[in-house]
Amino acid sequence: MAPRVVVVEADGGSRGNPGPAGYGAVVRDPETGEVLAERSESIGTATNNVAEYQGLIAGLTAAAELGAAEVDVRMDSKLVVEQMCGRWQIKHPGLRPLAAQAAGLVGRFAAVRFAWIPREQNRHADALANAAMDAAAGRPAVTPATGAAAPAATGSDPATAPASWEPRPSFTATRLILVRHGETAYTEQRRYSGRGDVPLSERGRAQARATAARVAALAPSVAAVLSSPLSRCTQTAAAIAGALGDVPVRTEDDLIECDFGDWEGRTFAEVRAQWPGEMDAWLASPRIAPPGGESFTHVAERCHRVVAGLLTAYPGETVVAVSHVSPIKLVLRDALAAGDGFLHRLFLDAAGISVLDMWPDGGVAVRTVNDTAHLATIE
Repeated sequence: MAPRVVVVEADGGSRGNPGPAGYGAVVRDPETGEVLAERSESIGTATNNVAEYQGLIAGLTAAAELGAAEVDVRMDSKLVVEQMCGRWQIKHPGLRPLAAQAAGLVGRFAAVRFAWIPREQNRHADALANAAMDAAAGRPAVTPATGAAAPAATGSDPATAPASWEPRPSFTATRLILVRHGETAYTEQRRYSGRGDVPLSERGRAQARATAARVAALAPSVAAVLSSPLSRCTQTAAAIAGALGDVPVRTEDDLIECDFGDWEGRTFAEVRAQWPGEMDAWLASPRIAPPGGESFTHVAERCHRVVAGLLTAYPGETVVAVSHVSPIKLVLRDALAAGDGFLHRLFLDAAGISVLDMWPDGGVAVRTVNDTAHLATIE
């Protein structure tokens, strides 16, 4: 029978950074510590970070081959853990394809949780990685701790597993249901709609009702409904709260849309014609703001505050947040450990629903992005 939950311990390194490099990964039973699989390989000349990502990829691949449904990843690489959790940007171009490959593997599981552990608690994977580095450097493969020959890449007896292994405590995820507001006149005309308080159109109100029914079916028990203070969101949130049994709606200023400044109410074509240089700069970097407006980097800071606050206030519960395109995209970008190009490639429909689970140790699982099936019957 395939294990439902496994622990993946992974590590990697190089002699010289860059230098002869290798990785190691161990898959364990979370209750007994039994080693279910080992992976290690020399990868030629590479950096520590590249090797660490390769170790993660190998561990997730082994867990998938075992048929696991959920994975607890434990690594002593702060960089890999923080980037996979979406809290740190992936600035080095050489790491982005590896992070994307790891994210693709994460999507194959019902849940993947990431946790940083001290190196001394990652000795088994560290030993495998060091043996692979020795092989890459042309030296005899030995474990640093004992001087014994490195273990083969097969299953091993749990009685001989390193004493540093400890079962990981179980946590319940906080589920965040992200809802984009229903349609407005600006939505239909594809105009930049930031801080202007444009109300829902008739079609938008119908979308809000359909979305409310869908959210109620997804989460019969909701701890809170949060909303941007703009009316197109509060109207959508009120419909959702009513369908949930009149859950109170709390407005959250940090969920407001990006301030598009001088571009407010204009179409992309109009902005391109009048501000071509500014448009190019804005598309190239989230740190650039529209004239008189706000950068995506600043919006991301606001969104991070909201998410951190939800994890503290509603641990293990379900929360609905009704917001706009930019805040929702930024939350999803970070949850998926995606690059900045993600912001201009993901399309979010009016009244679309996205769902993600977040664990106290930083683990994130994105369940749904831009679900619009509930809108199919709306004319």
